Amino acid sequence: MSAQTAPAPKPQNVNPELRKGNELYKDKKYKDAQRVYTTALQKNPLSRTGMFNLGDALYKSKDYENSRKVLEASIKNTKDKKEQARAYHNIGNTYLEEKKWEDAINAYKESLRRDPTDADTKYNLAYANAMLKKDGGGGKNNKDKKDNKDNKDKQNQDKKEQDKKDQDKKDGDKKDQQDKKDENKQEQKPQGQPSKLTKEQADNLLNALQQEEKKLQDKKEKGKAVPVKMEKDW
Repeated sequence: MSAQTAPAPKPQNVNPELRKGNELYKDKKYKDAQRVYTTALQKNPLSRTGMFNLGDALYKSKDYENSRKVLEASIKNTKDKKEQARAYHNIGNTYLEEKKWEDAINAYKESLRRDPTDADTKYNLAYANAMLKKDGGGGKNNKDKKDNKDNKDKQNQDKKEQDKKDQDKKDGDKKDQQDKKDENKQEQKPQGQPSKLTKEQADNLLNALQQEEKKLQDKKEKGKAVPVKMEKDW
């Protein structure tokens, strides 16, 4: 997948920033080249070469969205069919990188309308068509479907997790209610029921009762009247 390059400007018309940017681009220092091309465009906003080269540097940096914006601006800024064709070719490449086959096909067709003889554009168009058929007519649409499926799967997973939380809460509430019922049963248990005594406690209680009974018996015996012998009064 080749990218179209802008024709080299004549030496007497070369902008120093563009020359420096081209050197950086050649050394694959695309971020640095972007800064230099931007400086060149600040001095000459209508520079078609500056726009095209900046768009190409952005493409090499994988900043496809901004690359398209700059390339589209360069198309509007020229009436030269060859320059427009090169820009559309590179726009098609940005879509190709993102697997947006339909958008890539449309861009390559626009390029070929302006330059029907370009072999690289024809090859890229054929490749994009083949990939579109392989994906079942998808590309961007397939990506959207996949995103929708992923979103749906995530929603289903979130629902399952929420349902589990709700069920856990219900189970917890049910257990709390059961515990409360058990507490109420304990509170309502009839009072005064005899408690179970150990054998030792029972023996001690029995001995205490026997002692108490003996005391009572002794008191009773002491309280009985004792007959007094009286001499007969004659």
